[in-house]
Amino acid sequence: MSQRNALVTGVGRSAGIGAGIARVLAAEGWDLALSYWHPYDERVNQASSGAEEVSALAKELEQRGSSVVTLPADLEDPAAADSLVEQAAEHLGPLTGLVLSHTEGVDSSILDTTLESFDRHFAVNVRASWQLIRAFALQAPDDGGAIVALTSDHTAHNLPYGASKGALDRIAIAAAYELGDRKISSNALNPGPVDTGWMTEEIRDAVQQRQPTGRLGAPADVAGVVAFLLSDAGRWVSGQLIKADGGFSAA
Repeated sequence: MSQRNALVTGVGRSAGIGAGIARVLAAEGWDLALSYWHPYDERVNQASSGAEEVSALAKELEQRGSSVVTLPADLEDPAAADSLVEQAAEHLGPLTGLVLSHTEGVDSSILDTTLESFDRHFAVNVRASWQLIRAFALQAPDDGGAIVALTSDHTAHNLPYGASKGALDRIAIAAAYELGDRKISSNALNPGPVDTGWMTEEIRDAVQQRQPTGRLGAPADVAGVVAFLLSDAGRWVSGQLIKADGGFSAA
């Protein structure tokens, strides 16, 4: 790729997967647009990740030599996705990488999921992701680019999250075929359970017992796979649902 400019969504918490991906991409020479939405982190993660946390991450990445712009975006808003890509490209130039690590994730089951929650999950995880992929493809340079969408295999007792991630898988795989003539690769990446601060001791112990590596996944583990898929060497991999979970799903 002639340019290495990427938009990474869902970078609201310095301990999160999105931030881990941004750190590895910066180390590999990418210029970055980072999107975040603090009201989500405050509502779901009960985290007080304010603008200062994203600013600190941006400064860290700039010290590694990257140009960085941070962009708040409420992806539940139908107008947000197109605006986000437009702003990112205005600051950096044409984007050649798109990493979808944003999510709406609230546990609920078939009998107790509310209509509001269901609609919000699909607005953020599905509709906005499709809009971001479309906007990314329309502005991509002649030599194309690469898309990586983070997904999950959650199902029971995680109805709106799991169902919306299943829909995201189909969109990411469809993009590989439909955008291939634009020299754009697209993959869905399932990182398995990664402890970014959300695990209780009980969950952490259960996951470690099932994990053949004997350790929990970390954002850096996911980031290395993402960086490969965005690289020139990784772009022949396309249209895949990839599990990069240290063997967790093999149990």
